[in-house]
Amino acid sequence: MAKSSTDRTTPDLFAQEKRPGRPRTNPLPREEQLKFNKRNQVKRDREKGLKRIEFKVPAELYQQLTQAAEQAELTRSAYLEQVLTTILIK
Repeated sequence: MAKSSTDRTTPDLFAQEKRPGRPRTNPLPREEQLKFNKRNQVKRDREKGLKRIEFKVPAELYQQLTQAAEQAELTRSAYLEQVLTTILIK
């Protein structure tokens, strides 16, 4: 059997060839992995009954929100949920 330079599934043929970094564990390219993971995340959120809200805020408000969430030991998302809930309950 001939050795093909594009064949990376036969490590014994390439034992002398050192490749940088960790060995690949996923056959998909990174871009496709990200799409696949995002699709699964959206599916999990939908099953939990979560809806996505997206809005833009000034950088200063974003920093204040991040600091407040850190002080409350919550993620920004959880902190925002808590703040919105307390405002709407009043």
